[in-house]
Amino acid sequence: MTKTAFQPGNATMLAPDLCCVLAPNPSPMTYWGTNTYLLGRDSLAIIDPGPDLDAHRRAILAAIDGRPVTHILLTHSHLDHSPLAKPLGAALNAPVLAFGNSSAGRSAVMTRLAQTGLTGGGEGIDRDFKPDQCLKDNEVLTEAWGQIKALHTPGHIGNHLCFQWKDAVFTGDHVMGWASSLVSPPDGDLTDFMRSCARLKGITAKTHYPGHGGPITDPQARLDWLIAHRRSREAQLLAALQPGPGDVETLTQQLYADVTPALHKAAARNVFAHLVDLAERGRIRATPQLALDAKFELVTGRNADQT
Repeated sequence: MTKTAFQPGNATMLAPDLCCVLAPNPSPMTYWGTNTYLLGRDSLAIIDPGPDLDAHRRAILAAIDGRPVTHILLTHSHLDHSPLAKPLGAALNAPVLAFGNSSAGRSAVMTRLAQTGLTGGGEGIDRDFKPDQCLKDNEVLTEAWGQIKALHTPGHIGNHLCFQWKDAVFTGDHVMGWASSLVSPPDGDLTDFMRSCARLKGITAKTHYPGHGGPITDPQARLDWLIAHRRSREAQLLAALQPGPGDVETLTQQLYADVTPALHKAAARNVFAHLVDLAERGRIRATPQLALDAKFELVTGRNADQT
């Protein structure tokens, strides 16, 4: 992974017919900022316009340099990725394409949690987002810039897409080289996340271009790390519950003792995501019901899922 930060406002060439314009929104959740990608030469597709910041909009327009833009594509509708999509699309007369609105692709268990009043935590949801056109899984777009295939990869959020182009995949916030992806119920679903990781492992790509941070030049190794990291967290949680029941707050303090307390709120969402996954697989039980404030305990016996 590239460790030298891109410079906000500049168009950084990454490959033939591919450049990145970094948004000036660095934070613990966005690293250097949001990567906006421009694909093509004589005409362009844009992936992830980013936050609606005047400086970023000007930088994107300067990189476009008057060329026609045929599509604006969105990996997902978090506030660091999607708000500029509609105003930029209007300025360029280009449609905005995504899997759907911010609740599209949400799993059944996350739908139930949302209906109980659970709201997202960590990353802000662009609740007003609605694409001009919805992309289906495996849908292919073809223009002068080549072919882009949409891959539905829920996990970080239900409407998350990755985009396959040439020998690369634009992975949004699903695969990043500097950190593991936040999975925050009810928008994020760990079961879906792991399934999407397995899907991406089956796709041959030379490079992954994430929504934050530099290009990933060994995608298979990074996916292996992400999967192993999540399995390790699962094993830690199961071990922590061995002495008896626990709750999200206590488990977070135990598992993330080496992490600054300022990040514990986001870490708690990751813990809860694991607990939901384990409960759905029959490994643990939530009392009185599956919720953020539930007590969780191990399920013993032959019927517990051991996968």
